[in-house]
Amino acid sequence: MTDVAARRVAATVGAAEAGRRLDLWLTGRLPDLSRSRIKTLVDAGLVRVDGALPKPSYRLKAGERVEAEVPPSPDDEMTAEPIPLAVIFEDAHVLVVDKPAGMVTHPGAGQLTGTLAAAALAHAPGISGVGGPRRPGIVHRLDKGTSGLIILAKTQQAYESLTAQLGRRTVSRRYLCLAHGALRSEEGMVDAALARDPRSRVRMAVARAGTGKRALTRFRLLERFRGFTYLECRLETGRTHQIRVHLASIGHPLVGDDTYGGRAPRGGTALPAELVSGLGGVALHAAGLSFVHPATGETVDLASPLPNRISRILSHLRTRHEPGEA
Repeated sequence: MTDVAARRVAATVGAAEAGRRLDLWLTGRLPDLSRSRIKTLVDAGLVRVDGALPKPSYRLKAGERVEAEVPPSPDDEMTAEPIPLAVIFEDAHVLVVDKPAGMVTHPGAGQLTGTLAAAALAHAPGISGVGGPRRPGIVHRLDKGTSGLIILAKTQQAYESLTAQLGRRTVSRRYLCLAHGALRSEEGMVDAALARDPRSRVRMAVARAGTGKRALTRFRLLERFRGFTYLECRLETGRTHQIRVHLASIGHPLVGDDTYGGRAPRGGTALPAELVSGLGGVALHAAGLSFVHPATGETVDLASPLPNRISRILSHLRTRHEPGEA
C-alpha cells in the first residue's frame, strides 16, 4: 500500500507491550504498512528507540520511546530508462553488468531515477516482476561509489537459484581496491560482525561483542607503496559496506571513501586532488564473479578489468614510488 504522505510516529511502550518485537509493535501502530516495509524502515535507520538504532527483532522495554519517520513510498511500478549498460554476460536466464561508479543499483530514499534497475528494465523488459517491484531482477547490490560486476536474474527461477547461492555463500566475489597506509601483512582476514552505526543511519560499524551479523573478508596484498596498499579482497559474507568498514577498522580505509575516513590521514601521503575526485566514488572494484548457472548447472566465471579511475592512481604511485617502498 502506498503512504498518503510522509509522517512521523512517536509513542512510549506500555507495560503490557514490554517484550514485544519492535517490528510487530510497529505493525500495530502502522496498520497500512506491510511488515517487510516496516523492516525496510528499521534497516534504513528511520526508527529509533530511546535515540538508538535497533534491529527489527529488538524486544521492547516498558517506558522506551519509539520514534519512526515514514517517508512516502515510491510507486510500485518502476519506469524503464534507456541508459546504456556494459553487458558482460547475458542469456535467457541471467544478465551480468559492469556497473560504473556513481550509478545507484536500485531506487532508494536518496535517488529514484538513473538507477541500474531502471536501465536493466529497459534493456530486458521481461525482468519486470522478478524479485521485488522496485528491484526488478536485482540479486545483490553494489554501493553507488563502487564499480564492477553485478548479477541480475531474468526469470523468477533464476532469481531464486542465485539468491539461494548467495545465502549458501557459494557465489565467489573478488574485489580490487586501493587503501590508505602500507599494510604489512601479505595476506589476512578480518572476521568482525557488522551492525548499523548507532550514530549515523548511513554508516555501518564493527558491532559490539555478541551483536551484529557475522562478516568475514579475506585480503591479499598485490602491491605496496609509500602510504598506500593495492589489495585483492574476497567476501565470505555479503554485508552492507563490508570491505569498506573492515579495512577502515584495521586502519586502512579505502581511497575516496569519505564515509569511513578515506581522506589522506594527517601527516600521511596525499594524492593529487584531481585523481581522487576522478574516482567518482571509492577505490573499490568488483573484478571477479563466479556462480553456478541456474539453468545449465555449469560454473560461470567472469572478470572485469580495473577501470581507469583506479588504474590512473596506480600509475601515478608507480611513477612516484618504487613498489615495495615503505
